[in-house]
Amino acid sequence: MTEPIGLPRPPAVGDTALRPGTFDGTAVFVTGAGTGLGKAIASEFARLGADVVIASRKPEHLTAGAEAIEAIGARVLTVSCDIRDAESVAAAFDAAVDAFGLPGVLVNNAAANFPVPAEDMSPNAWRTVVDITLNGTFLCCREFGRRHLAAGTPGSIVNIGASYAWTGGPGFVHSAAAKAGVKNLTESLAVEWGPYGIQVNCLVPGLFPHEDMTDDIRGNLDRTHDKDACQPALRVGERQELGWAATFLASPYGRFISGHTLVVDGANWQRRSMTNPPVTTIRDQMGRPPFEP
Repeated sequence: MTEPIGLPRPPAVGDTALRPGTFDGTAVFVTGAGTGLGKAIASEFARLGADVVIASRKPEHLTAGAEAIEAIGARVLTVSCDIRDAESVAAAFDAAVDAFGLPGVLVNNAAANFPVPAEDMSPNAWRTVVDITLNGTFLCCREFGRRHLAAGTPGSIVNIGASYAWTGGPGFVHSAAAKAGVKNLTESLAVEWGPYGIQVNCLVPGLFPHEDMTDDIRGNLDRTHDKDACQPALRVGERQELGWAATFLASPYGRFISGHTLVVDGANWQRRSMTNPPVTTIRDQMGRPPFEP
């Protein structure tokens, strides 16, 4: 009888999936690149020669992102930016152009998310998550697209999505709805802007534990006693794997891929059981008492 062995581990951090210098002379604009997965994606572009522009609202995140890119030896610019505000986005791109020229790649990584039962969610919580995750992604795409259309130059956009764009996300209804919008935005813009040389794709991460996870999401993970055994791959993802996928999608070798959503999660989102386990309400899963208006 064949014993389960899971998917092999990836090469170590520092290895590159593409040839060195693939992004020489290319500026890559990454939102939310000061922490976690955004920082990992930005780092892989930096290893391949890109000049990296890190956009974030928080000074401490800008500092952390800059330190990571400088440690690789790449050039980096940090810009304060609230992606919910079109003027702030435009100013951030102005700064990027002044420093490195028009970015050839945009990675829309910034998003907002926290677990909450829908009945407990405030209108402001809904608006905030949708505003950052969906509206902010659109505003950055719009600014990038308009500048390339005016210049007559090609470009590549990688939006960060989520698998519950397909399945729904109980406990994350605000984020799931916004990410469904991001997936559709990706597909719509790919068709609109393809004739002008702009490819638009979406990248969906699975479980990639990292030190910058919020306390509430970390708490949810801590309640899972063995995360590796809960994945079809029998392991969680390593951050560089997501970075390699992003660099490929935006590279010269992926130019004919557009309007596509690539899931990097070891097939976890497609997992199904032959028999359904008992239903546990979201309130019970989160340890919340019965709802009281």
